[in-house]
Amino acid sequence: MNGSILVVDDDFDTASLFADGLRRRGLNVSEVFSGKRCLQRLGEQHVDVVVTDMQMPEMNGIELCDQIRETHPDVLSIIVTGFGSMDTAIEAIRAGAYDFITKPVKIDALAIAISRALEHLTLKREVLRLRNSGDAPAQGHSLIAGTSSAIKETIEMVERVASSDATVLIAGESGTGKELVARALHEASSRRNEPFVAINCAAMPAPLLESELFGHVRGAFTDAKVDRPGLFAQTKRGTLFLDEIAEMPLEMQAKLLRVLQERVVRPVGSDVEQPFEGRIVAATNRRLEQEVGEKRFREDLFYRINVVSIPVPPLRVRSGDILSLAQLFLVRSAKRNNKDVVGISPAAARMLQAYDWPGNVRELENCMERAVALSRLDEITVEELPRKIQEHSTTRLVLGETPPEMITLAEMERRYVHRVLDLVNGNKTHAARVLGIDRRSLYRRLAVTVETQDGAAEPAPE
Repeated sequence: MNGSILVVDDDFDTASLFADGLRRRGLNVSEVFSGKRCLQRLGEQHVDVVVTDMQMPEMNGIELCDQIRETHPDVLSIIVTGFGSMDTAIEAIRAGAYDFITKPVKIDALAIAISRALEHLTLKREVLRLRNSGDAPAQGHSLIAGTSSAIKETIEMVERVASSDATVLIAGESGTGKELVARALHEASSRRNEPFVAINCAAMPAPLLESELFGHVRGAFTDAKVDRPGLFAQTKRGTLFLDEIAEMPLEMQAKLLRVLQERVVRPVGSDVEQPFEGRIVAATNRRLEQEVGEKRFREDLFYRINVVSIPVPPLRVRSGDILSLAQLFLVRSAKRNNKDVVGISPAAARMLQAYDWPGNVRELENCMERAVALSRLDEITVEELPRKIQEHSTTRLVLGETPPEMITLAEMERRYVHRVLDLVNGNKTHAARVLGIDRRSLYRRLAVTVETQDGAAEPAPE
């Protein structure tokens, strides 16, 4: 955890105890002994989180939090109190406190609360940075956005291989952006001024695929009324991208193998061979070694196309890139749709980061296009996110102890929502804030029907 922590307590021994305990956990901590001195210190040096006692002379913790919110809105406050009533909790929230902890305080629990506050600050600052950064990719090749170590390895491989003529196999799950990597490879090569031609090998049957790739001469088949050059010929000295190559029929695999070996192409119905001077880049979302073992893919072709392999990581291992990609897609979609959407709210950003993204970058792009289309404000809120993303965030709760019964995720969510409502005395505004969702999202959850003991359905109680 990186951040500057300021402990405020009029009791010297308590302040020193907290500060020493937090320092031993790797935090940068200083202490002061009054609310007035705290405000002075905030004007003198950078502080991320203030941990303040509730009962202090001249200015209590609630009053200090209120002052901090007014004068230093980027600083988060945590109140330590000996009074654990709900009235105290609501008063703290109203004063702008990020969290409150009841005495006796365990240093580990305080450190966890500080860690959550620092994480919230980091997310808030990142959202603001991305909002001000425009739609430029954060780093790397212009077609591939991201700063995570996983995507950096992919970018590095593209840069290392681009200048060669070696055949490249791009491997990755569906939706990870394999064609973007292929285009980046083409743009970084000496072939950049030549055509980039792409075809999905799974999109057409073998006879049509052969005609598309190799072309045909007049009279080669019933509808062949004129000569037609294939994609090999159209590629010229450029790059031919064969997407989903694992779906290519075996008979076509043999013909592709000959092109790679002999560097010549024979159109359907012709006796004349034409030279092929382009570069072939293939992509697959399958494990080709397994396909070879199960006789669905030719082993000799596998070794021909797998001269250099470039893996494209799934989005779930690129958590540091999720928000930058989301902002990129948001800006582009807003431009296309003439919408004045410029950013993402911290609550929505937290849900985007918590989601697993089984559809990878393609799913994220779809999500942001949908959110922009539904948006009514200048930022994307939780309400515009698909329900599965909102609900996924709720199901990631970690229970403090083993539950006495096995329950569904929907029931766990229902109980947790009502537990939070109980803790804030039914105040839905405060409950929505604690849950990290909008009031409308909270009302929708409260309106969801639940199963009664006899199997009937009834509205969830308010």
